[in-house]
Formats: sequence, structure tokens, C-alpha cells
Amino acid sequence: MNTRTLSVSGMSCTGCEATVEEALRGIEGVESVSADHEENTVAVETSGDVDADELAAAVADAGYELVS
Repeated sequence: MNTRTLSVSGMSCTGCEATVEEALRGIEGVESVSADHEENTVAVETSGDVDADELAAAVADAGYELVS
């Protein structure tokens, strides 16, 4: 398993966390997701190589943005 912690801008509540988590869970290879709006982060555990661009696109489609 690989775990990445990503910075996400725009999350302001637990509803935002749920939206981001749901978007990322839809990606093949994503095993678990845990977002934290207070820290503006999301931890993503994957079972193999998941493309970073695919993660960013899913977050963007949910209405948020990954911050580098």
C-alpha cells in the first residue's frame, strides 16, 4: 500500500470532506481516503500506482483544487 497526503484548497466543512472522499474513492486502485477540512489535507491509500493527475482531476471535478 502507498499513502499520499495531499493539500486541498476550498474545503470548509465535513460535507466538503465527504465530497472529496467520494470523488477519490471512485478511482481504481484507491483503497481508503480520509479528508480533513481543518488541515486542508486528504490522505489517500492506494494499492499500486495511481496517477497523480487522475487524483487532481477527481478533486477538481468535485469542485476543489489540489495545492502543491
